[in-house]
Amino acid sequence: MSDQQKQAQEPDLNQLRKVRREKLADLQENGRDPFVITSYDQTHHSQEIKDNYQELEGTQVSIAGRMMSKRVMGKASFCNVQDLQGNIQSYVARDSVGEEVYKDFKKFDVGDLVGIEGEVFTTKTGEISIHASNVTLLAKSLQILPEKFHGLTNTDLRYRQRYVDLIMNPEVKETFIKRSKIISTIRKYLDGQGFMEVETPMLVQNAGGAAARPFLTHFNALDEDLKLRISLELYLKRLIVGGMERVYEIGRVFRNEGLDTRHNPEFTLMELYQAYTDYHGMMDLTENLYRYVAQEVLGTMKISYNGVEMDLEKPFERITMVDAVKRYAGVDFTNVKTDEEAKALADEHHVEYESRHKKGDILSLFFEEYAEEHLIQPTFVMDHPIEISPLTKKKPDNPDYVERFEFFMNGWEMANAYSELNDPIDQRERFRAQEELLAQGDEEANSTDEDFMNALEIGMPPTGGIGFGIDRMCMLLTDSAAIRDVLAFPTMKTLGGKDQ
Repeated sequence: MSDQQKQAQEPDLNQLRKVRREKLADLQENGRDPFVITSYDQTHHSQEIKDNYQELEGTQVSIAGRMMSKRVMGKASFCNVQDLQGNIQSYVARDSVGEEVYKDFKKFDVGDLVGIEGEVFTTKTGEISIHASNVTLLAKSLQILPEKFHGLTNTDLRYRQRYVDLIMNPEVKETFIKRSKIISTIRKYLDGQGFMEVETPMLVQNAGGAAARPFLTHFNALDEDLKLRISLELYLKRLIVGGMERVYEIGRVFRNEGLDTRHNPEFTLMELYQAYTDYHGMMDLTENLYRYVAQEVLGTMKISYNGVEMDLEKPFERITMVDAVKRYAGVDFTNVKTDEEAKALADEHHVEYESRHKKGDILSLFFEEYAEEHLIQPTFVMDHPIEISPLTKKKPDNPDYVERFEFFMNGWEMANAYSELNDPIDQRERFRAQEELLAQGDEEANSTDEDFMNALEIGMPPTGGIGFGIDRMCMLLTDSAAIRDVLAFPTMKTLGGKDQ
C-alpha cells in the first residue's frame, strides 16, 4: 500500500472507530451495556459441534466467540463466530430471535464478542451451523481488525500485537496450543520417570551455570545488587546434594545478549539432574524423551522442518567433537599438542579466535565453523575440551576432555549435558580459571559461588545433568522459522518511548 493510500484510508478508520464508540454509548444509554455482563454459559465449541454433529443435530447449544464476518439479508442474516477451536456459522433470523434482538444484531460489528444460543442444523449447502434463538453481545470491539483477505502480515506488528495475530492467523493459535502440549508432555514423561518438578530463584547474587552475560538489577529493601539467572544449574545441584535424587525445572532464564532467529534475551529452559548416572544416562533419557514428545504431540517420530525430514526412530548418532571436526574440517586435533599449533591451524583455515584462547577453545571454534551445519539428523556430539566446560567431569583416560555432550538436530544445538563435576577441589580450580577470564574482560565467564562450593564439600553423588532449550524444541516440532514465532510475547525494541 502506498503512503497516499494509507493517508486516504486513515480518516476512514478513524471514522469507523468513532462509529463503534457511538454504538457503545447508545447501548449504554439504553441500559444494554455489554461490559456489565460477567459470564456466559458456553456449552460447546465449534469443532466439538462439527465432530459430533450426528449426536448434536437438532439439539440446543450455546457458543461464544468473536464475530469474524456478517451478512445481513433483510429479515435473516448469517454470521461466522470464531472460538478456541475454530469457527462456525450461525443463521440469525428475525422470526427466531425476536425483533428487538435482531435489530441490535444488525448493528453488531466484525470483531465483537458474542454468545449465540440455538439449534444445530445443516444448511442447504451442507454447512454445519447454528440456527440462533438468541444472540447476546458480550463485549464491544472498539478497534478495527485487519482486512479479512490479507490478514495481519506485517511481521513486526504481528509480534507486537500478538492478540490480533492470534485472531487473524489460525495457524499461530495452533502453534501456541501445540507449544502448551509439548511442555505438558515433557512433564508427563519426566513425572513418569520419577522426577520431581521444583522451583529455584530467578534473582540471584551469582549468575552461574552458563557462559552468558547477565542482566543486573538492584534490590532496594536490602540495598543489594542482584542478577537475573542465566541458568538453573547451581540451585538444582544443591537439591541433589540435599538428597532429592531426580529433579527438574522448566522456567525462564535471562541472558543479556543479541536477538536473532534462535535467540531471545528471555527464554524457556528446562534443566534436570539425576543422581547416580552420567552423560550416557542423559543421552538415553534425551533419545526417549524426544521420541515420546514427538509421538504424543505430532503422532509420528518423523519430523519435517522447512521441508527437511528428521527421523527420531533410528538410533541417534554419537560422535566425539574431535571426530566431528576431523570428518567435516579434515583437521585431526589428536595430533595438535600445543596452543600455538592450534592457533596456527586456525590461521591456516581462517577461523577467528582471541589471544586468550587455548587449544580446546579453538577446537570448539572449528566445530562451530565446520561441523554444526551438517548435523541435521539427531546427533550427540560428545567429549568437549575442558577449557569450555567448567562444571563437567574430566574423562578419566584423557583429562584434556570432559564427559559432556551437546545434542544437535537441524544443525541446531538442542540440549547440553554433563557428567556433573562433583569434586570440590577440582571445581574450585575451574572457578579460579573462570575468575581469571573474568578479570581479562570475558563478561560471560563464571565467578566463584561460595555457597555452591560449600554444597559440593558437603558431598554430591555422581550425577548426570542436562539443559534443554524448550523454545528451539517448539520451533522444530511446529515447523516455525524463528524463535519469536513460538514466544507469545517476544522481546521487541520500544517504539518512540513506548510499545505501539
